[in-house]
Amino acid sequence: MKITGIFVGFLDATLLCLVWLKEPTLASGQLTAPDVVVAAAGGSVTVACRYGYGYRRHTKYWCKGPVYETCAILVKTPRNRPSDRASIVDNSKAGVFTVTMTSLRDDDEDVYWCVVATFGINPHTRVKLLVSHTVVTPTNNTTWTLEHEQVRWWATLRWILFVSMLCCLVSTHVGVWRIRKAPETRL
Repeated sequence: MKITGIFVGFLDATLLCLVWLKEPTLASGQLTAPDVVVAAAGGSVTVACRYGYGYRRHTKYWCKGPVYETCAILVKTPRNRPSDRASIVDNSKAGVFTVTMTSLRDDDEDVYWCVVATFGINPHTRVKLLVSHTVVTPTNNTTWTLEHEQVRWWATLRWILFVSMLCCLVSTHVGVWRIRKAPETRL
């Protein structure tokens, strides 16, 4: 069987599309968390770090320090080894890991990092923790719902584009094959 250039091009385009579809759906913000969290001294705080589907099996951790590259890891999955005042829980079905810090003190006020361990550069996002001596009333944040809906729409659109491109490639391949076969059958 002779492999034509069109057939090879068809395979290349299909493989390229499959690699494109395999990318995590949270393209621009692969890891999201609140920028600033305020909690009362002596109280506790829970921070939700949301990640893309492609990171569900990766290790997640929470570290402290102004610069990500030199931050000190406080807690880490998959085995929740809680420190004296911090713990981490990963809900891979929901795409979120939550970090809880208890008995907050003034020296806990610092920059923290939500991190997903990967091969290469780890996705990370900065969270500033402020410890307050006044009463803190949490507010309901609905921005994630909007982001989540946009991500679901993009994932659906990518599949629609993939199927459309695949149909175009197949029809082009069949059309060229028929054109090449037509002169052979007339002779």
